[in-house]
Amino acid sequence: MRVIVERVTVKAKSLKDLRIEYTRGGLAESEIDADPLVQFSIWFDQAREVTGHEPNAMTLAIADTDGFPSARVVLLKEFDQRGFVFYTSYSSRKGDILAENPRASLLFYWPELERQIRIEGNCVKVTRAQTVAYFESRPRGSQIAAHLGSQSQVVSSREELAAKYRFLEDEFQGRSIQPPDYWGGYAVIPSEYEFWQGRPNRLHDRIRYRLDEDAWTVERLGP
Repeated sequence: MRVIVERVTVKAKSLKDLRIEYTRGGLAESEIDADPLVQFSIWFDQAREVTGHEPNAMTLAIADTDGFPSARVVLLKEFDQRGFVFYTSYSSRKGDILAENPRASLLFYWPELERQIRIEGNCVKVTRAQTVAYFESRPRGSQIAAHLGSQSQVVSSREELAAKYRFLEDEFQGRSIQPPDYWGGYAVIPSEYEFWQGRPNRLHDRIRYRLDEDAWTVERLGP
């Protein structure tokens, strides 16, 4: 039996016509906390209430010593006065770049709230104890995958990865799994935050916290 699939062409909107008007809120200096970490916590809790899928997803932007930028989405796993923490392989491409240039920028975007938060600072490795504590909270399958040791490396096929994973499943059968030495956490220690709230007519609210010695300076930026 021959099945003929009819192709239906739908004319997409022109890119220049793809726009929305931001109307969900505003951000005044009188409404924000003097501590940017507290303000982040407030917005993050609100995002968790309305965002159905990974409100902790953030774009990590870094650059090598030649100035070539590199960005990807990672997941925020912890945040406090020590920094904003994500976990990865230290031998990955981002690990190699951060070893050369530890400056990093994080970007959270929550379209449901028409909000963004940008954070800039230095990136440092967390302690081994902190890595182990987080690793033990991961699903066992994710613990096994961390031992594949191939992040950012060329692999011959999906089948090769699956075979290595099955081998490690057998290898760790009945045993607790510890993180490999090349796997762990990074903390971005903020020196600057920017809170962005979309507003009508593109007159967006942008509030920047800038670390000046040991105190935060709060400034409004033009949209």
